[in-house]
Parts: sequence; structure tokens; C-alpha cells
Amino acid sequence: MTLAVIHSISLPPGEYGGDGVERLFTNRLDWDAHPYYRTIRGLQVSAHFLIRRGGERVQFVSCDDRAWHAGASSWRGRDNCNDWSIGIELEGLEGERFTVAQYRALAALLHALARRYPLAEAVGHEHVAPGRKADPGPGFDWAGLDGRLRGAARALALPVGATPHA
Repeated sequence: MTLAVIHSISLPPGEYGGDGVERLFTNRLDWDAHPYYRTIRGLQVSAHFLIRRGGERVQFVSCDDRAWHAGASSWRGRDNCNDWSIGIELEGLEGERFTVAQYRALAALLHALARRYPLAEAVGHEHVAPGRKADPGPGFDWAGLDGRLRGAARALALPVGATPHA
């Protein structure tokens, strides 16, 4: 695993703290529990990790196994990012800001992953599936994450030209 792909998710959209994401990633979502769920009925996705708004981390898939988080994707001419990346979901919506606790947890997780795997880069879903996905979006503070990652045993490259949120 040489790439970390950062995503954002909340179920239902804009609602935080519930168990919708966990149920979706473990194939236990009740499609009739909320009107939005009917629009994604049958979706089969997973991620390696979810970082909640308070910084709590939940792991769904071993990092030694493939998770289904990136879909049709490509990075630096290499297709099928699911095959060689670690998917990290942040509880939130694309375009909105994330919490300090989430950035702390994300930086700590990326540090730990870089010690265990040949992780070289962290990018957004928007970077590996441009035009199809927009998360984590303009609310994600790439410059702030870069600052938190400085001093790591091995630096991770972040998207070139990524701008911090306003």
C-alpha cells in the first residue's frame, strides 16, 4: 500500500454521530430507515478506516486487504487505486470543514501507516476520481495536514497545488 485516499462521508448526509456509515460498510444498512438510503440502495462499499468528528477511529478492513473505497480511479498513471491504497473516511461532507480532532487523528494514523507500509502519498478521492468525486473537497485543509505531518520518520507527499480552505 503506497497511497492513502482521503474521503468524506456522513449518513444521512449532514448528520453526524449515528451508525449509518458503520452499517453501510458492514452491509447491514436498513435501506428503508431513511429516505436518502433508498437512493443508495444496494451500494457495496467499504473503507479501511473512519475518523469521526471527535477523532475516534473505527477500522473496518485490515490494511493488508483491499477495501472498496475509490471505485473507478487512477493516480499517476496507475489504475484501480483500491488495489494499492488505504481508504480513510472522515465523517463530514465534501466542501465543509473538518474538526481539529479529525486532523490530529488523521495525522497520527498516517504516521502509523507510514511506519508499517511503504506509504508515499496521501490524496483526496477528488484527485483519484476527478469529475466523478469531489471529496473531501475545498473544506479540507491540506496545508494544515502537511504541517501536522512534518517531522515524520518518512514524509508523505500531498497533492501538488492543493490549497488550504478559506
